[in-house]
Amino acid sequence: MASTTFNGPVRSENGFQQISKNATTGVITVNSGDKMAVEATSSAGIEGTAGVYVTQVTRLKSDVDTNVNIVKSTIMIDLTGLRDGGTAGDIIGKDGDGVAFICQVTTANQGTVFGVTMTCLETPAGGGTDIDLYSATEGTGVNDTAIGDLTETQIINAGAASAGTMVAGGDITADQYLYLVGQGTGHAAYTAGRFLIEITGYDVAS
Repeated sequence: MASTTFNGPVRSENGFQQISKNATTGVITVNSGDKMAVEATSSAGIEGTAGVYVTQVTRLKSDVDTNVNIVKSTIMIDLTGLRDGGTAGDIIGKDGDGVAFICQVTTANQGTVFGVTMTCLETPAGGGTDIDLYSATEGTGVNDTAIGDLTETQIINAGAASAGTMVAGGDITADQYLYLVGQGTGHAAYTAGRFLIEITGYDVAS
């Protein structure tokens, strides 16, 4: 289909998706407007009692000459009902309820990562407030186990989080899994705490 220009508002009741179609097989792939391609199964060990664990991927056409897209991946998570670990460096998640990675970052889905930020929208309560973002090669980490048991890299050293704080981090290597990691020493349940994680990348459009 050729480019189409609309004069006036374009509306969709259930959102928009950018797709690509394989010219040979006809298979449709959603490139934008969908959740991240790899999440924990049924939100396993990372969705708390608040039930807020949402991801979104958006591709923005930025340069028609070089055919490059800006890729924005957004993760919104409420810590309520999750637990920090009993030791500094333990993975935050649901107690005894499956793997606790947030997502997997892949080149196909997130592009080449240019940077990442983590914003605290609500001050954590109940559990510790010193929460960092890590990546790991393995997607097997669970709550109350050490991130150091995995092949890990600290992406964001956030320090004590409070509403309004935003910390930027570095690149994320392709195919890594992301984890929230507490630096406190209790194993308490969170009663509050909301974070927005934004991953910015770029790719070459097909």
